[in-house]
Amino acid sequence: MDEHLLEVRHLKKYFRTGKNQVQKAVDDVSFYVRKGETLGIVGESGCGKTTCGRTCMGIYEATEGEVLYKGMRVGSLRGKEKRRFTKEVQMIFQDPYASLDPRMKVGDIIAEGMLAHNMAGNGRECMEKVEELLAAVGLSGGHRDRYVHEFSGGQRQRIGIARSLAVEPELIVCDEPISALDVSVQAQIVNLLMTLQEERGLTYMFIAHDLSMVRYISDRVAVMYLGKIVEIAPSGLLYNNPKHPYTRALLSAVPIPDPKAQAERKRFSLRGERTSPANPGSGCRFCGRCDEATDICAQEEPMLREVEKGHFAACHLYKEESASAGPDNGQAGAKGGNAG
Repeated sequence: MDEHLLEVRHLKKYFRTGKNQVQKAVDDVSFYVRKGETLGIVGESGCGKTTCGRTCMGIYEATEGEVLYKGMRVGSLRGKEKRRFTKEVQMIFQDPYASLDPRMKVGDIIAEGMLAHNMAGNGRECMEKVEELLAAVGLSGGHRDRYVHEFSGGQRQRIGIARSLAVEPELIVCDEPISALDVSVQAQIVNLLMTLQEERGLTYMFIAHDLSMVRYISDRVAVMYLGKIVEIAPSGLLYNNPKHPYTRALLSAVPIPDPKAQAERKRFSLRGERTSPANPGSGCRFCGRCDEATDICAQEEPMLREVEKGHFAACHLYKEESASAGPDNGQAGAKGGNAG
């Protein structure tokens, strides 16, 4: 668990949306993913979590910063190293209806990656592997000869998972893999992902906005707001003792299946409007919606600091506390968010 499979250093991804306007989808984000763990990335729609995942995959080219996979800079990979990366790092997409080719049979969809990386022998051996993968995700081998329109949403997502497993990856970026599914199916898919991780030694970057599911599957959780990571910590620490006001507001909105506890819990409501990602200003991007904001919040952007062991937050409320906690905490803040 100590080996860093993926490292993201000061990553920025900007999109030009007009002649003189830039959308800062991901703006100076740093984190790592340990081998064998699940890092959850949460936040409201438009916070940059999917863009971050796709940039880590190399689907988007980074504007600034770098993504390292096993020490190799993803943006500079060519030839054999690039092929190795595309084999070892896979993605499960959000929409199982759009991410599978409706003109191809299921068996051909799953086999495509194996054939591209010369991992299958003759046609019979290839189809045997396809059937094994279908069985691993809870489908029958006979499904290989059917088309994707014949399957439900949950079954299609299982096919997408089988496709990602076909090339024997080490890291899978799960881009909101349950958000397009019925609630009754979501738990099945999450349990499947956890079982496959245990059996195959997989590492996940799990992107979602469902906080309860993220808590269930993740070892550590990073919270994003308007292109920034505002808090990152082990799952238990973050959910039991959230430090950032935005994290507290998100968690207070998660319903509790106990009417009495739900009625007695403290709620943190958000006020105001979200800052424009095209012009976020010089201070904290959350200060306009925060009831605890002070003058410094509007003037100076907070850095990600270690406010307790393994728990990092980008909030001026902890500036003095972290400064007096010792040299290690100051060093972590100076690196601009190499946290967790």
